[in-house]
Amino acid sequence: MNPSTARTLLIAPLVCALASGCVVGPKYGRPDVVMPPAFKELPPPTDAGGATWKVAEPADEAIRGQWWEIFGDPQLNALEQQIDTSNQNVAAAMAGFLSASALARQARSHLFPTVSTNPTILASHQPTVTAVVSSTTASTSAPVLSTGTFTEFLLPFSASWEADVWGRLRNTVKVGVAGAQASAADLQNVRLMMQAELAVDYYELRAQDALQQLFDATVMAYQDSLDITRVQFRAGIASDEAVAQAETQLEATQAQATNLGIARAQFEHAIALLVGQPASTFSLAASPLDATVPSIPAGVPSALVERRPDVAAAERRAAQANAQIGVAQAAFFPTVTLTGAGGFAATSITDWLQWPSRFWSLGPAAAQTIFDGGLRRATVQQYQASFDQAVATYRETVLTAFQQVEDSLSTLRILSQEIQQQDTAVMSATRSLNVAMARYRAGIDPYLNVIAAQTILLTNQQTAVNLRRQQMTASVRLIEALGGGWNAGQLPSSGQILEATR
Repeated sequence: MNPSTARTLLIAPLVCALASGCVVGPKYGRPDVVMPPAFKELPPPTDAGGATWKVAEPADEAIRGQWWEIFGDPQLNALEQQIDTSNQNVAAAMAGFLSASALARQARSHLFPTVSTNPTILASHQPTVTAVVSSTTASTSAPVLSTGTFTEFLLPFSASWEADVWGRLRNTVKVGVAGAQASAADLQNVRLMMQAELAVDYYELRAQDALQQLFDATVMAYQDSLDITRVQFRAGIASDEAVAQAETQLEATQAQATNLGIARAQFEHAIALLVGQPASTFSLAASPLDATVPSIPAGVPSALVERRPDVAAAERRAAQANAQIGVAQAAFFPTVTLTGAGGFAATSITDWLQWPSRFWSLGPAAAQTIFDGGLRRATVQQYQASFDQAVATYRETVLTAFQQVEDSLSTLRILSQEIQQQDTAVMSATRSLNVAMARYRAGIDPYLNVIAAQTILLTNQQTAVNLRRQQMTASVRLIEALGGGWNAGQLPSSGQILEATR
């Protein structure tokens, strides 16, 4: 082969591979989704009566990455900081992202030639056959066997390169990059879920502390009532029945107060799991719920698709499925491969690397499937259906995001009204108890009326605490539904993914 022919064999596939018109497969565009103009459940502005929650005004500061700091609780801040470093679900998601990134780099490696070598020094021993010719008769007599030892020195190099004529390899890289970006969004989604779950469990635990404080105060009040009833019984004013009723109420309330420890312990153990600590060695000091729900900037629905990591992951998987169609369509066209081999071979080490000892070979090859029984066509149809499925999943994820935001907004709006109503009920129940106690001490009503009034007050106080717990957890869920201050611009770029990270 002359040099000009070799150059032609090298350059022709490269020129075709670099031609943009050779790439097959559909172009990708973000799937369309119907966007509502605004969230319908946004509450009206705070009125003079003083609503307990309102949405942030457009000029308010947006949610930031460390969104939990908006609640202003140092204990919660310290716990949330441990999620990234100690939570095992986040660690597993991080490993998944690194694995997906490595797969993308594996796909990119096929765009470059593969070069290998196999140096060999081979010694062999074999017989040598020598024929003896008679000098008088000029005839050949029986052969004489002799032996010989040979050493062969080889330094071969081989290289192969698939010319990406139809874009199969480039589409494969796109598949890997989109998959890695989806995995990065999954990582952020897991991180957000763990952060939100920690905040919810934290406020659930603080609500249990508030209930414990309420029941402890109630037990003390019931103990005082029992003491008064016993004094009145000894003075002949109250009956033994009233004493028994007061004792029953006190003991039942003590049992309820003790039972609160079960839920508190479980929430404490759940928090220990989230921050990556053994439940046996983790503890949080009691501190009753005393938090104010912050103003949360909800933004507009059109921005939600950029702020939710699960939406970003679904969109990237749609892009991945689209690129996979191009990979499947490229199978209809020939695969062009350029292979070459060369090196040095000699029987003497002194001649091993000499120029006359060189050898080489070079040539392109094309492979084309002629008949496959419809395999390639079915494969393309499979990936087209997978793309349609990914698009439907993306749209469903967006709709779910709208639903979750609306759910949280409506919950907060309704709770803000319900808490005001419940606080009024607590005040009314307190006044009713005071009246009942006064009438009992005056001998007008039996002690049973006091017990009824005390029970009603305790029930309403419990409801008030639980409503505030719901309000705090709903505010956390709203921030989670809004993406926790994340945005799709934080996804790693193609260049970042294809760079070695470890």
